[in-house]
Amino acid sequence: MEVIADLPALAGNLFHDAHTAILMREHGIRRICTRDTDFHRFAFLEVVDPL
Repeated sequence: MEVIADLPALAGNLFHDAHTAILMREHGIRRICTRDTDFHRFAFLEVVDPL
């Protein structure tokens, strides 16, 4: 729930990214390979640019 509280402007694509990030955290996944820079907003994720 603190993820949603940390992102007051949660709407559109960021809502989907937050859902994905929260599911990843719940399942112990800490790294994501993506070009989507919105994932940098989630401190608990390590974002790797695949290119």
